[in-house]
Amino acid sequence: MSKAKVTIGQVFKTIIWPRKKLLFIGLILIVISRAAGLVPPWATKPFMDDILVKGDMEKLPMLLVMVTAAILVQAATSYLLTRILSVEAQHLISQLRSKVQKHLLRLPIRFFDNQKSGALVSRVMNDVEGVRNLVGTGLVQLIGGILTAIISVGFLININPWMTLFILLPMGIFGVVTLKAFAYIRPVFRERGKITAEVTGRLTETLNGVRVIKGFNAEPQEIKVFEAGVEKLFLNVKKSLTSTSLVTNLGTFLVGLASVGIMALSGHFKLTAGDFLQFTMFMVFMIAPIVQMSNIGSQLTEAFAGLDRTEELMNTPVEDDGTERTIQLGSVKGEIEFKNVSFSYEEGKPVLKNISFTAPAGSVTALVGTSGSGKTTIAGLAASFLNPETGTITIDGVDQSKISLDSYRSQLGVVLQDDFLFEGTIRENILFPRPNATHADLQMAVKAAFVNEFTDRFELGLDTVIGERGVKLSGGQRQRIAIARAILANPRILILDEATSNLDTESESYIQNSLKTLMQGRTTFVIAHRLSTIRQADQILVIEDGRIEERGKHEELIEKKGRYFELYTYQARI
Repeated sequence: MSKAKVTIGQVFKTIIWPRKKLLFIGLILIVISRAAGLVPPWATKPFMDDILVKGDMEKLPMLLVMVTAAILVQAATSYLLTRILSVEAQHLISQLRSKVQKHLLRLPIRFFDNQKSGALVSRVMNDVEGVRNLVGTGLVQLIGGILTAIISVGFLININPWMTLFILLPMGIFGVVTLKAFAYIRPVFRERGKITAEVTGRLTETLNGVRVIKGFNAEPQEIKVFEAGVEKLFLNVKKSLTSTSLVTNLGTFLVGLASVGIMALSGHFKLTAGDFLQFTMFMVFMIAPIVQMSNIGSQLTEAFAGLDRTEELMNTPVEDDGTERTIQLGSVKGEIEFKNVSFSYEEGKPVLKNISFTAPAGSVTALVGTSGSGKTTIAGLAASFLNPETGTITIDGVDQSKISLDSYRSQLGVVLQDDFLFEGTIRENILFPRPNATHADLQMAVKAAFVNEFTDRFELGLDTVIGERGVKLSGGQRQRIAIARAILANPRILILDEATSNLDTESESYIQNSLKTLMQGRTTFVIAHRLSTIRQADQILVIEDGRIEERGKHEELIEKKGRYFELYTYQARI
């Protein structure tokens, strides 16, 4: 994935401008809140000079009413800000997560081959969190702080312009240092997102592979790897905390310096007690937002860093953007033809070399050969999970690369070697391709795959919860559920990748019968190491080193006494 850096213009166009009405209301509320917040410091001068020094008690009730009203206005506007903007920020986060997940599912299979699932989960869930500071109270607090500081400067100049200038000089230095610090911190936050994704990914793998870890007594090894990742994350956080702490403490130091300075200057300019207290209060109201802006700026920088990583993911090209794959399939016969197809996962290391063959509509094509010969790659190409580097694949004479993936895959059924089941019930897993299928269709698929042979023994039957990845079932039971799922999908094109690999002899005999029913009238690709399962195939392709070594029916290939004969007789002796 190419690195991306989100600009302020992009954020304004895609995030802020569409919510301009809410943010405008937020700005009005923050202006009212800040204006109300200036009433107490303004009240200090009449309170000190008129009421305490001169004893003019008639002004006290009005002054108390004004201060009390200002405090109430501040409380009400703060509540409304949270109610309007913080809620909208969380809504935006949920929308962005959905948008990223939607894009993620449209990415090609090869993208996921190079990514950790846990790392991707982290990117969907964590990287967008920072936008709450763009739409939430963070941004309007930043603008409100600037307004408060500007208004406070006006009051300060009115009291004493020379003392005001003395305060503004260190604040200018603070502003320059803060901007430099944020430019330094943004890559740190971006790196933190990457480290967090790595650590989350490793933890997810550890939990998914806990049986393997325990089986090899590898707990100390995994603990060490995780601790190293957490330590790396700590060092990153330490770096960002050090930077933000430097900015915050510099602000504190400069505030203290300014306070010492005005104490000296107030005597020189002979300020009254009320003037001095009012000047001090407005100085605090000017400086506090500036220091607060450094914290908000840090949050906004973190938000931009998260958006950088999100944009990086969103810039990854999808497998079908609707511009090239424009052909919609109607009724499909299912003839698939490979014409001089070559493919490689890594440059310079071809897995398939000029493969050509035709799988007639409704036929069964078996792919056999040693591990790594290219069988699964051919099946992946037929399923449109992969795209040829050279050559073409046609469906009923139409170039597969021009066909809409949605329309093609709606005609496709797949039973993979890794028969993935979702956490939930057996019923939910079988209904996965057709959630609205009738009860009769469901029962047909259950019986055709002999799922009822074991579910009838379960107390809850099809409503039995199978655990994550079907951990509560045997390999054969999981495989039969996967086959039932494919039967219910009723596809025209079927990919069976080691569909009987996890079955015992009795289960395999059940499945062989159900597969015969399933494959009737469907264009089927079968990959099987057990050559006894493909004897009835219409054609058998023997794949060796990415090429078709032999092709023909079972009897023909046996008579040739070539590579297929060697594989078949070798298995027969085992």
